[in-house]
Amino acid sequence: MPERTDWEAKARGIVRGEMARQGITYAQLVDKLAAIGVQEDERNLRNKISRGKFTAAFLLQCLVAIGVSRIDVSS
Repeated sequence: MPERTDWEAKARGIVRGEMARQGITYAQLVDKLAAIGVQEDERNLRNKISRGKFTAAFLLQCLVAIGVSRIDVSS
């Protein structure tokens, strides 16, 4: 079983990867999250994603805000 930090790195990589694929900046993600009722400021968002320490609910909120409909969690 991978260490907890491995899982955090994977979660961080999923969010960052999807942001890159869509060409979305942190500032844009803040706006997109606000549009679905999630209030974050840019600094807090950057820190949260950088650490990779966030809930599954927050991961899903980010993915929905970005517009992701499918992710590959293998590898």
